[in-house]
Amino acid sequence: MGTTAERRDARERVIAYHQASLAALVGHVADAIDSYRAGELDAFEVDQLIHQYHRGAQELWKFCWASGGAAHLEFVADTIQGQADEGRVTDWWQQGAPRQRSD
Repeated sequence: MGTTAERRDARERVIAYHQASLAALVGHVADAIDSYRAGELDAFEVDQLIHQYHRGAQELWKFCWASGGAAHLEFVADTIQGQADEGRVTDWWQQGAPRQRSD
């Protein structure tokens, strides 16, 4: 476990990542509502997209905060940085997509 300053930095990085990721998810909902208002989607389709937002936001929250504690925040901050360094981005919108059932 790092110093107090390192833990604070990790927490701030996770907070910033969580906020930016939530903003991206909200953007999908805003686009859906705009499409509804334009007559391109019906209320049922928007409802499905809102559910997808909710599932994606839940997965994001679990990733960022579920285990709690300073060690977890440092792990998450390091994971976020590692993904950024490798040019990988977790698509939280896709994480919230309905699962396909296999028959």
